[in-house]
Amino acid sequence: MNRPAARPATTTRSRSATLPPPRSWRFDGPFERCLAELEDTLRRAIVGVGDVSRIALRIELSLPALRQRVAAGDAVQPAWGRFVERLADYAPPGAARLRHSRHPGPLATLVIAYRR
Repeated sequence: MNRPAARPATTTRSRSATLPPPRSWRFDGPFERCLAELEDTLRRAIVGVGDVSRIALRIELSLPALRQRVAAGDAVQPAWGRFVERLADYAPPGAARLRHSRHPGPLATLVIAYRR
């Protein structure tokens, strides 16, 4: 009796389908400008991936840097409120995590991780 040759085991994901490593961008300067640049970078990253459900976001705000910006005359509101509203328009609920940092450094850091 002739049996068909056994097929080699295949994997469902090829090496070319591996996810890129997380990416991060740092923003410093006036508060509103940082938020605008952060949002622009985020939108570009989403377009690059093609599917917002495939990314996880973390936004870190440096409290010492924010304190310096407020002392220099930057207002946090209403810019932050508008930013959060726009983010909700194109990011799924719970996609972005906000983390406050007590370390001096850039005002904002955006970290994007890709997921399957």
